[in-house]
This record gives sequence, structure tokens and C-alpha cells, in this order.
Amino acid sequence: MSDLSASELHGVRALVTGGTSGLGRAMAEALALAGAQVVVTSRDPQRAREVAQGLGSGSLGWAMDVRDPHAVDTVVDEIYRRLGGLDLLVCNAGVGMRTVNPRFLSEPQPFWEVSPEGFRTVVDTKFIGTFLVARAVVPRMLAGDGGRVVVISMNTETMTRTGFVPYGPAGAAVEALAQVMAADLTGTSVKLNILLPGGASATGMIPDEVSAQIRARLLDPAIMGPPIVWLTSPEATDVHGRRITATEF
Repeated sequence: MSDLSASELHGVRALVTGGTSGLGRAMAEALALAGAQVVVTSRDPQRAREVAQGLGSGSLGWAMDVRDPHAVDTVVDEIYRRLGGLDLLVCNAGVGMRTVNPRFLSEPQPFWEVSPEGFRTVVDTKFIGTFLVARAVVPRMLAGDGGRVVVISMNTETMTRTGFVPYGPAGAAVEALAQVMAADLTGTSVKLNILLPGGASATGMIPDEVSAQIRARLLDPAIMGPPIVWLTSPEATDVHGRRITATEF
């Protein structure tokens, strides 16, 4: 991946779900810095607006619950009305293990102790949310001038790690979904790729009690910046069906 100028993505309209924190915010910041007009979504409307303001002129923030088909369709309709289209969709929204087990690293919880509500929240946000947003956006891209879709995944060790129900299985489901979507889109004007960090990253999903030694080994979320910009750039016009791991920048 070559270095890209700050105006490389001028004119690109991008939607980053879950773009107000962690990996999503890092990608939104990188896209905005490269010249893209970025829309970030969150379930918290004030948070979405504040982050969008920090991204600079032209960026927008919307409240959207990716688990709700009606909410997704309504927000996508409004984005298309305001921007006239989307060139990039980043399916990133997710809920971490902290929601079902705040001490998941130090005290792993067996699957039978996970509440059905906690399981649904994680799976519905990461897996169902990816499906619903892509389902709303991709047909519009196909009917227009095409576009790019990037699905954010995780490493396979996390998918099957002890005590990582439902976060790991949700990630595995998303990756399988992304591979099927890429197959469905082969030969079309829409390119879909998978992007993931090359290890645990320093986001709000990490428990507060993690030792300084472990925290020092966490990847900076900014590692996601260069690959997401590259996947959006003219250099990646024909890149499709790839699984890209971000490890350094």
C-alpha cells in the first residue's frame, strides 16, 4: 500500500457504522483526513454529532440502531437524500464482551452462563447489523455507479477463544456472511473486502483491570487507517474478496 495524499479521497462519500469510538472512529478519522466526506453512526445521537464535528467540515453524525431494520432503512434513506449517494460502506458496529462479562479476560465465563439477552445484543449488533446495513446500501450502489464495502472482522483465534461467547461466534458469522456477500457481488460494480486488526487493540472493549504489561502490547486503533483509505482509493479499484489484516502503519 502506497502513501496517499490528504486529497486522495476528495469527493468520496463514506458511511462508517459504529464510527464514534475504537476502530470505527480511527477509520473515520483516517478517511476524513484523506479528503472523504464521512458519516458516522451511533445509537447515541449526541455522541454521533460530536464525533462528526471533530472530523471536520462536511462530516455528519446520525443516530442509528443497526439492529432495527426500520431505523437502518430510514437513516440510509436520509443519507442518500442528503449526500446523493455513498461510495463506501464500512460495516463496523459491534458490541464487545464487556457487555456480557466485564472481567472476560481474567475470569472467562462458560457459554452456559451467558444470558440470552446478552447473547442477542452482541449477535444482533455485529452480525444482524452488518446484514441489515449492507442490505440497505448495496442495492443502491448496484443501481448507481457502484461502490466499495468493507466488513470489519476479527482474527480466528478470537472467534474460538475460551470464554468468548458470544463475541467470537458473532465475528465468525460476520466473516462467513462477508464471504458470501463477496461471492454474490463478484462481477458487479460493487467490491467487498474484509478488514481486521492483527491482534487485540486498545479500545473501550478492553476491561479496565487489564495489566499495564498487557495494555502495552495492544495495537493502536490507528492501524486501521492506512488500509481503509487504500481500500477506498483508486489503487484498489479491482480489489475484491480479500481478507486484509492490519498490523502496522
